[in-house]
Amino acid sequence: MAIKRYIAVSGNTITNAFKPNLSTRGTGSNMGKSDVLEVFSIYGQASSSDGPSPELSRILLNFPITDISTDRTNGNLPASGNVDFYLRLYNTRHAYSLPEDITLVVKPVSQSWQEGYGMDMETYRDLTRDGIGSNWMNANSSSANGTLNWDFPGGTYHSSTYSDESVTLTRGDEDVELQITGLVEQWIAGTKSNYGIGVMLTASQEAYFSSSAATVPENPDTQSYSGSVLHNHTGSRRSYYTKKFFNRGTEFFFKRPCIEARWGSVKKDDRGNFYASSSLAGREDNLQTLYFYNYVRGRLQNLPGVGTDGAVIFLKLYTSSSGGEQITTDSPYTLRQGTRGMPAALTDNAIGLSYAVTGGYVSTGIYSASLAVYTTASTLFDRWFTGSAASEGDYFHTGSITINTLDSSNIYEDTTYFTDITNLKTTYTREEEPTFRVFTRKKNFDFNLYTKATSKAQLQIVNDGYYKVFRVIDDVDVVSYGTGSSFVTGSENAGHYTRMSYDVSGSYFDLDMSLLEEGYSYGIKFAYYINGQYLEQPDVFKFRVE
Repeated sequence: MAIKRYIAVSGNTITNAFKPNLSTRGTGSNMGKSDVLEVFSIYGQASSSDGPSPELSRILLNFPITDISTDRTNGNLPASGNVDFYLRLYNTRHAYSLPEDITLVVKPVSQSWQEGYGMDMETYRDLTRDGIGSNWMNANSSSANGTLNWDFPGGTYHSSTYSDESVTLTRGDEDVELQITGLVEQWIAGTKSNYGIGVMLTASQEAYFSSSAATVPENPDTQSYSGSVLHNHTGSRRSYYTKKFFNRGTEFFFKRPCIEARWGSVKKDDRGNFYASSSLAGREDNLQTLYFYNYVRGRLQNLPGVGTDGAVIFLKLYTSSSGGEQITTDSPYTLRQGTRGMPAALTDNAIGLSYAVTGGYVSTGIYSASLAVYTTASTLFDRWFTGSAASEGDYFHTGSITINTLDSSNIYEDTTYFTDITNLKTTYTREEEPTFRVFTRKKNFDFNLYTKATSKAQLQIVNDGYYKVFRVIDDVDVVSYGTGSSFVTGSENAGHYTRMSYDVSGSYFDLDMSLLEEGYSYGIKFAYYINGQYLEQPDVFKFRVE
């Protein structure tokens, strides 16, 4: 699994917009139970002695950061630096005008606030009356002396110690998908208290207002105001009305606001697709990775003394499972080791006199080593041990590798494939997290009466395969193809969060069924990166979540 979603636990819209009489503002109104959230700026609908009066609306959202922290502690999320967090907000269609070319800013809230029970987003009749729920003036009513006000109208936000995130919407009807990794990591680490976020128009698009009757709060990071109206000397003299998103109470399961965690969990085990080094391939394609999986009574467990990040394990290559000739750097062999899938401190270099390849710890019970070897042998055997490269300790495992050779061709090969999920069930529950096994072969494999009776279809491992999940009834993508460039610095796979792993038996991926709404059928499709382009395969694999 390389994706998890954390649904908002509270959400509200706060506003100082006028009620229909254009004389009373709805600053005391609460919309915490509405299934829609709203951001807008209205300039000049009413006037005062200081000129046209601005009307603003902002969004408040809070997320279960304790759940994210628990998942990290339990090993269900990677460590900081190996996972990205995205704010996902989903557009609500409506009958009003859409603001084009708007920039929405996300700021971390610096005070606790209450969601409330209001629903009226038109006439602003659901007033908190200094009771439960946040509004434009009040954050909550949990103060010992009654209502706790915002430090200034419209909410109190961190600014001096945090760089705001923003997203520009050209048409106005787009969803929001904004990376907020830095903020979430601060919440997890406890360096910033989690009071959620505010979503608002950028200052230059919130309405202009200036008055000599300004109140300047003590906090230098906040702006001045008059009553419920914020002073904005750089604001806009046009309106941006109105942008709406679904709130957490929406009936649409996949439209709820959430923080989406994405990371690269791909394991590229080349044991079933191992090629001898060749001048036809470049350095990266000649370098391949072998994995060792330590199962104890059906569960992956760390080797004694080799169980933390950076721990070292070694392997040697032989021509026989019981020993035989050791593969060395002497002719006719060339043996090199590399960094793919190993600790960053290890560098690509020629193997020394011990001819041992240095590997590393991947995750619980899983170890890997990367190497390239030129050999004329058809089969080699990898023997894994601990100790040191020069002084061998305990031997743990001996595996076998079938050596393939690269060949050039005069014919352009067909790049279409036959794909099958070999362990697909018809139904799943939301508590399951199955591993789907994917078998792939070239589609032009020539079956005849003889091959059907005597041959097994040849497995074709796809190095770069991706999956997506969609709901069958309306074709809504639940998990889209994660084929973007790497989002996490230093991780080869992090951006490709739906990239499939592979081993000697083919491709595979995990799917957390809690992402899906029960009572619906879903489909899985695949796309393969071939000859510089992503090619979606025609096969669809359907199942139902009960």
